[in-house]
Amino acid sequence: MSQDQDRPGRSERNTGESEDDQQDTLDNPEQSVRKKIRQNTPSPSKGNMPQASPPQFVSVEELMETAKGVTNMVLAHEIVVNGGFQIKPTELPENSLEKRVRDIVHKAFWDCLEAQLKEDPPSYDHAIKLVGEIKEALLSFLLPGHTRLRNQITEALDLELIKQEAENGALDISKLAEFIIGMMGTLCAPARDEEIKKLKEIHEIVPLFRAIFSVLDLMKMDMANFAVSSIRPHLMQQSVEYERKKFQELYEKQPNPLAFVTEWLQEAADDLRSKALPALGDGATCPSGTPALCPLAVQNQAYLKLLRWDHLQKPFPETVLMDQTRFQEMQLELDQLILTGAVLLVTFNAAGTALSGLPGFTGNLKTAIRVLLTGLRLPSFNLTEALATISEKVCAEVKGCLSQHGFTPFTLEKETVLKGQIQALANPDNSICKLIDSRSQIFLESYLASGYQKSVPAIPGGLGPIQRELEEMAVKYVRLVNYNKMVFSPYYDAVLSNILNKEETARLRGKLEDN
Repeated sequence: MSQDQDRPGRSERNTGESEDDQQDTLDNPEQSVRKKIRQNTPSPSKGNMPQASPPQFVSVEELMETAKGVTNMVLAHEIVVNGGFQIKPTELPENSLEKRVRDIVHKAFWDCLEAQLKEDPPSYDHAIKLVGEIKEALLSFLLPGHTRLRNQITEALDLELIKQEAENGALDISKLAEFIIGMMGTLCAPARDEEIKKLKEIHEIVPLFRAIFSVLDLMKMDMANFAVSSIRPHLMQQSVEYERKKFQELYEKQPNPLAFVTEWLQEAADDLRSKALPALGDGATCPSGTPALCPLAVQNQAYLKLLRWDHLQKPFPETVLMDQTRFQEMQLELDQLILTGAVLLVTFNAAGTALSGLPGFTGNLKTAIRVLLTGLRLPSFNLTEALATISEKVCAEVKGCLSQHGFTPFTLEKETVLKGQIQALANPDNSICKLIDSRSQIFLESYLASGYQKSVPAIPGGLGPIQRELEEMAVKYVRLVNYNKMVFSPYYDAVLSNILNKEETARLRGKLEDN
């Protein structure tokens, strides 16, 4: 768990991304990336930030081309990384100007159609144009082999014939609508069967046409999502080269483009060096006593740092910017797991490990703790109060379970001690939380180091109650990290080469001075 209890989580307004921001990432990836870049641009007053290059002037065409490249790169990345990626309909905010304008325009459009149909004789010009649009939509759903369906649509919705029927007063709109609804039922996904059924219950022409277009929009979205799922395996094979190419295009247009990546990797190298020094003894403080660092170890340490990132104070590295939301979610998930593991550890220590083997007991406790920790890292979340509530719930569960299975009753003294131990977990310096945090980091580090091996690293002691959840998170985390490595490894190799070469030079110079 992060040692800074006041550190805001992904849901805090000023640091992470809100739910609206996450939706914007899918709905408008270009705007989302620009927003992240603005948020991550350091203030000139921060002395520890890299110095900016002189301003460069670019044309509007270059800006538009860059924006298009960002949009395409984000979209391709989202499709590959997010297995649940789906295109969703745009929901305009209630009472927004855009929604009011849209509603007014739509109402005027359908009112005009209704007025034409009520004329004597009725005017079908507007309706025939709508039939033409419906025809094009239905044809767009067909695959090349759907010859019979294509012929049926073309023949039944022959616009020239429909115009002639309208001019001669022989047009049967209801019959056209019946064919259209039947064809939509043939082409739609099973999930839309209910909407098709509702269409058959509408008998007024204008509401029926309006509902038909609404369902067609849903079918178009279904088709788009089907296309996305179909191209994902093929996109996966090419996405690494594609993202690297697009990033290179942006890289060449930015001054000091990898400043934050360099700072991130340098800090990781410093962390590893500081860990190595104690093992050399108290007297080993000079560079000559420091062993050479492995580039892979530095990279893994850098990725681990992303799970402890201060999103308010530190700009996110450029190469992982598109996945900042995902790393924030994992950071929050890890914090919740650490607290859950700490609560379970003190509970089993106080009540006896026999409880951990009882069917359903541990699962029920974890579910209750997870619910009570919902909102962790939100500004309004009070960890002390949440842990007090958790302690009451845990003690009630323990007493009930001990009584049910005939174990020694849980005394009032033990209950008081257990409540105190659980509530003490709110302290950032709590030794149990630090222990769970440290061992979770060791497990994730081992998972990273195992690379693509099928064997799962052994779970450290004390993490058994949260093993399944921690392993599930590790799988998501390592998959994201490995994909990022594949895309940006040339950039990391170049930056690390400079960092480690400087350190090696300093180390050799120290050896010469010692000799």
